[in-house]
Amino acid sequence: MIKINKKTLQDLEFDIVCEQVSERCTTEKGIAKALTIEPYPTPKQALFGLHQTNEYLSSRTADSAIPNHGFDSLDHELKYLAIEDSTLEKGSFKKLSSISETVNIHLKFFKKFEELYPTLYNTVRETEYTTAIIDAVTRIIDKYGEVRDDATPTLGTLRRAINQTKGRINSSFSSALGQYAGYGYLDDIRETIVDNVRVLAVTAMHRRKVKGSIMGSSKTGSITYIQPEATLQAQRELNNLIFEEDEEVKRILKELTNAMRPFIPLFEEYQELLSDIDVIAAKMKYAEKLNGLLPKITTDRELTIKDAYHPLLLLNNNAKNEKTYPQDIHLDQGSRIIVISGPNAGGKSITLKTVGLLQVMLQSGMLIPVHEYSRMCLFNKILTDIGDNQSIENHLSTYSYRLKNMNYFLKKCDKNTLILIDEFGTGSDPELGGALAETFLEVFHEREAFGIITTHYANLKMMANETPEIVNANMLFDARTLEPLFKLHMGEAGSSFTFEVAQKNGIPYSLINRSKKKVERGKIRFDKSIANLQKERSKLSKTTSSLKAKEQQAAKEKAQLAEINEKVQSKLEAYQELYDSNQRLIYLGTKLDGISKKFYHDKKKRELVAEFMKIVQIENSKRKKQSAKEAKAQKAKELATKKEAEKHVKVIREKKKEAKKTAPEVVKPKVILREGDRVRMFDGKAVGVIDAIEKGKATVDYGMFTTNVSLEQLELVQRKKKNAK
Repeated sequence: MIKINKKTLQDLEFDIVCEQVSERCTTEKGIAKALTIEPYPTPKQALFGLHQTNEYLSSRTADSAIPNHGFDSLDHELKYLAIEDSTLEKGSFKKLSSISETVNIHLKFFKKFEELYPTLYNTVRETEYTTAIIDAVTRIIDKYGEVRDDATPTLGTLRRAINQTKGRINSSFSSALGQYAGYGYLDDIRETIVDNVRVLAVTAMHRRKVKGSIMGSSKTGSITYIQPEATLQAQRELNNLIFEEDEEVKRILKELTNAMRPFIPLFEEYQELLSDIDVIAAKMKYAEKLNGLLPKITTDRELTIKDAYHPLLLLNNNAKNEKTYPQDIHLDQGSRIIVISGPNAGGKSITLKTVGLLQVMLQSGMLIPVHEYSRMCLFNKILTDIGDNQSIENHLSTYSYRLKNMNYFLKKCDKNTLILIDEFGTGSDPELGGALAETFLEVFHEREAFGIITTHYANLKMMANETPEIVNANMLFDARTLEPLFKLHMGEAGSSFTFEVAQKNGIPYSLINRSKKKVERGKIRFDKSIANLQKERSKLSKTTSSLKAKEQQAAKEKAQLAEINEKVQSKLEAYQELYDSNQRLIYLGTKLDGISKKFYHDKKKRELVAEFMKIVQIENSKRKKQSAKEAKAQKAKELATKKEAEKHVKVIREKKKEAKKTAPEVVKPKVILREGDRVRMFDGKAVGVIDAIEKGKATVDYGMFTTNVSLEQLELVQRKKKNAK
């Protein structure tokens, strides 16, 4: 059972995160729910909530987008439905029908795409699907929110009679208007409307000459408004018909209200479901803003967070176009507690809050801004002591309040607890407070709790250095400028740089020297040793960077020299071949010249031919040896190339195997195959087209032949083109 108290949420500013999520909701109910988001009470529910958000995020890149979930609140309608014999207004029925239709659309959508969104399908599957509400409302109310003429036969008859009576009134009024206008009894405006009745605008001097009912007069009294006698009877009939129509509409709406009353629990369920979906959608939008994702959730007790950003700091810095520094934090069975030390304003508290806030967000179903290879577990309790906790209302000092907090920690902490404490042990005498803090830390260690604490106390740094499962860490500082680098370094305690920071801020050296004399020499030497170690590490880091740069430059120059050497060697070989060829030609020319001189003197043709053939045979024998040698060299070269290629392929395969082992398991949404899609079997290369799909099997046309294959054995190559027939 997970129980994270409100104080922890307040310390980590989780309420601000909830407020930012609520701003991305679209419904009143969703906004109210988002403001009260809390970590889920069980790991199972937390995982379910995370998968809800992750599936909604995956819908952004899927072919089928999730339908709109917006709705108007039904609180007013539900209040009136709960009152016996009450009647809803016409507009309320459209809201009831609309929310029912929205839920039905979601139910059908998630059932259709159950394989793509299994968690969201399980979210809606228990909700009842019914068209009774929509049918009942549609039969009575039209698309404009008015009662339909054919809602009942009586209403239809009344409205037809009303229209006929209005026609008679208009006809008789037009007749009277023409008659009295001809007599010159009417004012220039001729007519107007009084109390929704057309009346004649009669000049005051002629009012007694016009028969009818006086409805009023102008402000000056120069015009009298008279309803002609010819329309009086028809107007009385119209008033009676309108009254009867109103009574019939009231009766119809009351019947429809009574028909809606049994659905009160369903309407309440509809509101709960759609407002839950609204919150999930808002979490998804917030994750998009943060570039959040779902890390690997492990059942092992491990917290390996890579490139972790504090969400509130990230959004704030993004708005100002400022850089935010990510952190890498690792906690496991071998290093359960991290003690972070170093000067103030270096990022210790932000690092601690980053871990806490990301953990709370994760356990509340939110995706977080970390690297995809991060691994996180779920904690049953997260205990925090952050900031100045002076309790004015309880008349407690900071230290008293923190001691009460520690007492609570000691009662609650166990192996499933994450403890986050800022400035551990402060508020009392350094030696006594440090000793008590060391004892508390021993208990946390004995209980196998996980934790991150920040401190300036040397004894806690020493304890972390000597105790297994407790690790020192510090926030890196530039030793020369004393500017923070906002990077957590594991394995070493950090100096507070107390006197160095004081000197940098203009405190006279004489006062700093006097202060040093007041402190035990051992403490100064210890802090100085840590500071020197940090300076040495800073120098070593710069030297390492410089050496790496020089190494890269040397490697680049070596590659260039090798390339030049290869070109020179190639040219030398070419020159050598040219020289050997020329020497051979000179040798042959000398031989032929000697033979020709001898033939010139003795004219012996047989000897000439014999000598010439001897030279040819010698040259051919050389060519045979050279060809065999070249063939052998070529074969050896090809064999060496083949072995090198095989070795290269083997290395690539080993790297891919390692990458698969270390890479997080990614569950890809299953692709739904359709007729006309180009597909191939997972273990095959041939590509075919799906002709038909029936009972989980597809008929695939490979051109030369067709075959029936299970859909599970096929993978999509190319979707059917929209204009394909």
